[in-house]
Amino acid sequence: MKITEVAAAVIERPDGSFLLGQRAPDTFYPGYWEFPGGKVEPGETPREALIRELHEELEIEVRHATPWIVREHVYAHAHVRLHFFRVNAWRGELRDHVHSALEWQWPGATSVSPMLPANAPVLASLALPDFYGITHAHEVGVPPQLTLLEHALQNGLRLVQLREARLPADQREPFAAAALALCRQHGARVLVNGDAQLAGAIGADGLHLTGEQLKGLRGRPNFPLVAASCHDAAELKRAADFQLDFAVLGAVKPTATHPKQAGIGWPAVAKLLENCPLPVYTIGGLARTDLESAKFVGAHGVAAIRAAWI
Repeated sequence: MKITEVAAAVIERPDGSFLLGQRAPDTFYPGYWEFPGGKVEPGETPREALIRELHEELEIEVRHATPWIVREHVYAHAHVRLHFFRVNAWRGELRDHVHSALEWQWPGATSVSPMLPANAPVLASLALPDFYGITHAHEVGVPPQLTLLEHALQNGLRLVQLREARLPADQREPFAAAALALCRQHGARVLVNGDAQLAGAIGADGLHLTGEQLKGLRGRPNFPLVAASCHDAAELKRAADFQLDFAVLGAVKPTATHPKQAGIGWPAVAKLLENCPLPVYTIGGLARTDLESAKFVGAHGVAAIRAAWI
């Protein structure tokens, strides 16, 4: 079946809400909700199609759009490849010409239904924040790390990885339980790095797989959230094949751990993320100030160890 290329827009307001449209009665899947957009015409890039479609459908002029994820779905009538863009700046008032209705929705709390089948993983990805904090209590000590974690949570951190394989064994579970309790108080989700038994024991939200664990994976671990560290295109593909929720890619820049080792750089990240179906956090010498650069090349956001606790 021929693949139909489609540009799709996640149109976002400053408050975090995003726009969905209800398909009209005279179309496939009438009454279903979707992200605005349309087919990429011959000679167009997905970005050019996005700009044209949003002008035709909604009478808006796109001012700022960044590439995000690319997902394929086989419907009864077509095999589509959806190129999603995050659109957070536009000119003009929304005037819809193709949908039965428009609704602003919130990540993790969509209230309209039914949704087009292709969009379930997209909605789940939208519920991920753009910054991912990774602990290093083995370096700074358990009490200081818990203090830093509480401060970061108070300042809005909502996704945390407990990466403590080097912490003494007798300290690992008490630290993980205390960190999880703090995160629960602030509505943050927690993944444990590399240790499914510990993740299950404390009731963590998920598991973050090491590169070696991803390489030996035979099936998706039984956690609501599963992520993996990736370093190349093959590992990103493997994470996608096992339908993991997101990946962390790097190192982008030299890091404090490996200051003399060159990072892969933003151009290489952009190449690796072309047509990637997973949201991907970039890592390696990065901080919140790198978010714009990360999103410009198609990343979901930034993950950080030391910079998460500044």
